[in-house]
Order: sequence, then structure tokens, then C-alpha cells
Amino acid sequence: MSLRLEWNNEQNEFPVSEELIEKLRQLLQLAGEAENIRDGEVALTFVDDNEIRRLNKEYRGLDKPTDVLSFAMQEMGDDEIEIVFGEMEEEDLEDSRALDADGRDDDDQDEHDEDEEYEAFEEPLGDIIISVPRAIEQSEEYGHSVDRELGFLFVHGFLHLIGYDHQSEEEEKVMFAKQEHILQQAGLTR
Repeated sequence: MSLRLEWNNEQNEFPVSEELIEKLRQLLQLAGEAENIRDGEVALTFVDDNEIRRLNKEYRGLDKPTDVLSFAMQEMGDDEIEIVFGEMEEEDLEDSRALDADGRDDDDQDEHDEDEEYEAFEEPLGDIIISVPRAIEQSEEYGHSVDRELGFLFVHGFLHLIGYDHQSEEEEKVMFAKQEHILQQAGLTR
């Protein structure tokens, strides 16, 4: 098992290249190593300002666009929605067929090669949503590449997923130092 990035592009302002995705995968691995997190899945979605504004209003009560939102799957605070995977109703259990220890139907045992490997389920760490128009605007403001800004926002979002925050000056120093170190390791300098 390992850290895995799943991504989706729902915006048209900036082409998402395979090189960018590979850089984000590298950042995920570096951030995971730095925080001793070896397994899990991060879902990343690139959106426009309208969509991130809608999400920000719906989930945070703020009617404005932001650069990045993170939705951790591991936390369960008062404002969070519980996400349940694979819960079956009583009648569904009655209809299900017996499965062996590998999750295969008893009837299908002979159809599978003993050496066949099955993809392991990666536990979701959470979702990161990035506003590409905000990233473009901020990259121009700070004088660095859009790729660096997207990388910064991605690492920032990842650190939020695993529990970091920046509510106090001390927390902000810690979080931003970690972000900068990871970006430097990946060659995404200012």
C-alpha cells in the first residue's frame, strides 16, 4: 500500500498536464514521508471560482471564493458529515452470497489464479479542492509559476487533511515551514 493521488479537472482556465500531476504525486510522497504517513488516498479536484465559492458557502458559510479547501475523512467534528462505506441493510445481507477470506464468491474460486493479486483498498485521507483562477492570480502576485502555486496549495491542503492548522501565529509558522521544506525538496522554488 502507499499514498495515492486521484484527481479530477473541472475547470478550463489552465491545462492540467501530466507533468504537473507527476509533480503533485511527488509532493504527496514527500509530504507523506515527512509526516510518517505511508498509506491512503487523496482526492484532488481543480475547479473554477464559482464552484469553490459554492463549496465555501455550503460548507463554511462564507459566500466568497477561496484558493483551497480541504475535507478530511479522518476527523469527526461537530460540523462534519459522517461518511460510511459499505454499510448494508438487513435485507441486503440476506441477498448477499457467501464470500471467502479474499472477498471472492465461493462459486468463483476455480476461475481465479492463486497468484492473482487484488488491488488493496486505500483508506481515503480526504479531498482537496483548488481554485485554479485563484492559483493563477496568486502566482502572479507572488512572482512565481502557476505550478509552484498549485503545488503550494496542494501541500497546504494535505497538511490540513492530516490535522495541521494555522489559527495561531505559532501553528502558522510550523505549517508554513513544513510546506516550504517539501516544496524545496521537489524543486518548486520561488
